[in-house]
Amino acid sequence: MFTIVVSCIALGAFIGFMAGLLGIGGGVIAVPVLLFLLPMAGVVPEHLTHVAIATSLAAIILTSLSSARAHHARGNVPWHLLTIMLPGLIVGALSAGFISSLFSAQLLKQVFAGFVVLMALQMVFPFKAAEGERSLPAAPYLFIAAGLIAIIAALMGIGGGILLIPFLSWCGVQMRHAIGFSSVTGLMIALFGSLSYVFAGWGTQGLPEYTLGYIYLPALFGIVCTSMLTAPLGAKAASVWPTARLKKIFAVMLFFTGIKLALT
Repeated sequence: MFTIVVSCIALGAFIGFMAGLLGIGGGVIAVPVLLFLLPMAGVVPEHLTHVAIATSLAAIILTSLSSARAHHARGNVPWHLLTIMLPGLIVGALSAGFISSLFSAQLLKQVFAGFVVLMALQMVFPFKAAEGERSLPAAPYLFIAAGLIAIIAALMGIGGGILLIPFLSWCGVQMRHAIGFSSVTGLMIALFGSLSYVFAGWGTQGLPEYTLGYIYLPALFGIVCTSMLTAPLGAKAASVWPTARLKKIFAVMLFFTGIKLALT
């Protein structure tokens, strides 16, 4: 367990720095590394992907809280929109852990691998929707969209910004409000999604010690204790480093990581 904690402390430091530097969520980094580390803690193959995704999702809670507070202070969060979409976010996130139980670990890993490849392509060829050309759809459609985004995000162990921000931008929401709103919804998805993985994994046979449902607590502790410390350093580096070029290099690494996960 000591090796896992130390490794996850290093992982958290890297995740926080990259999040600040490139503006990416930590789940896409954490899950592949946890898939490699968790067998050392006795996580068996049939539960490996579920535990990696659940632990990654739980680690997002604190980092999302910090981001949400910062955006709220800058007036970037359209809170009226949250009252419309929050029920869908909660229903979707709470469903994800139980939906994941319907997938085998191998199939869930392949789905995640495909998502990583698509995410890498989106980083290189970002979707850009013109602001102000459309209006938000009616509340029932926003509920459905929020639920689907929350399900996909929680199934993949991410906060969902890569899905929500393009959607809101396409609906005519200003980009700064879309990003600020995404920070709050990421917190909601991480919180309720983590709860769903706790309940879905409760009493599951074959999980190692120190798990809470599907969440492996030593890895969670290692990640969160450093990720919040290094995020400001990454943000500071972003002002002087060639982030556009680094983002493309990182996207290429993600692409091949996704391909490797799909083939193993």
